[in-house]
Amino acid sequence: MKNCFTWFLTGLTVTLLSTSCTSTSKTVSKPATTVTQNSGYDAGLAQQLGADEYGMKQYVMAFLKTGPNRSKDAAVAQALQKAHLQNIMRMAEAGELLVAGPFLDKGDIRGIYIFNVSTVEEAKKLTETDPAIQAGSLVMELHPWYGSAALMQVNALHRKLEKKNVAD
Repeated sequence: MKNCFTWFLTGLTVTLLSTSCTSTSKTVSKPATTVTQNSGYDAGLAQQLGADEYGMKQYVMAFLKTGPNRSKDAAVAQALQKAHLQNIMRMAEAGELLVAGPFLDKGDIRGIYIFNVSTVEEAKKLTETDPAIQAGSLVMELHPWYGSAALMQVNALHRKLEKKNVAD
């Protein structure tokens, strides 16, 4: 019988084992690796929406908070709210804003935006176009965010569902 040496490579560890054997050749099989592929994957759509391999992309999320200059005059507050909503619609139509909406409680965080931009600096420029930000009625807290690239289709779908425009 011959003395055989077998090398095993596991991760970063190499082990040498001495065994008795009658043959100098051995078949070593690789462990099976399971990779799950989504059978419904649409490469064209993923590319169109800017998705990475996980179907995700980077955005910027904004928390709209109560600002220091809240108007006590109802007519002024109503006009400012209308201008704020019209700005939301403008950014959505331009593809810059994907999600916007108020929180339904009465806390200091009044609502959220999800901007279709990859940097906080880009989102800051967009928030500066909001009349409520300009008036100090609202302030924004901006954070980079990683979410589904499917959000890119929310506005088109929403237009099919909205019977009345919130800004009118």
